Amino acid sequence: MSDFWNDRYAAPDYAYGTAPNAFLAQQLRLRQPTGRILLPADGEGRNGVYAAEQGLEVHAFDLSTEGKQKAMQLAHRRQVAIDYRVGEFLDLGYHEDTFDVLALIYAHFPAELKKAYNQRLATYLCTGGLLIFEAFGQHHLSYRQDNPKVGGPGVAEMLFSTEELRRTFPHFEVYHLAEEAVELSEGTFHQGTGSVVRFVGRKL
Repeated sequence: MSDFWNDRYAAPDYAYGTAPNAFLAQQLRLRQPTGRILLPADGEGRNGVYAAEQGLEVHAFDLSTEGKQKAMQLAHRRQVAIDYRVGEFLDLGYHEDTFDVLALIYAHFPAELKKAYNQRLATYLCTGGLLIFEAFGQHHLSYRQDNPKVGGPGVAEMLFSTEELRRTFPHFEVYHLAEEAVELSEGTFHQGTGSVVRFVGRKL
């Protein structure tokens, strides 16, 4: 997968734009968390850079060296600092009970790994930490078939349902959990109406 993402991020333009994900930005404004935030699969850094602009201490990772390069360029332009690592997250040295916020924004891991990976990532949150999640939902394939420009995985097993997220994150107070049809306008690869699952919760 690193080759796929390196190819996508090698283009001069930012594949998903430089503006943050709208739901993440909304939730950070609404809940105003402080401290350290972890952003898995942060790609070209649009979300990590935005979080740094809001005063959070940003830690991000991805498989793509091209993504990191563009993320650091964006951070330099916006005059913020981010800690961005490249590799499989289990090898990157993160520890349990370390972060105040975990932002899983379109972090679509392989189907056979996604539950275990997401549960492991949740252990990195401190008690009372905030989880903000947005990814394509179980009903997304029909939207993708009608409009391939909306993007997202073409494999049903990589998509999410609300019940799956309840099972994956059982030890959270749920503030928001829904699958919703939303209009996406994020760079070249998220354009049009798609079905997304959105989850916000506080770790108990």
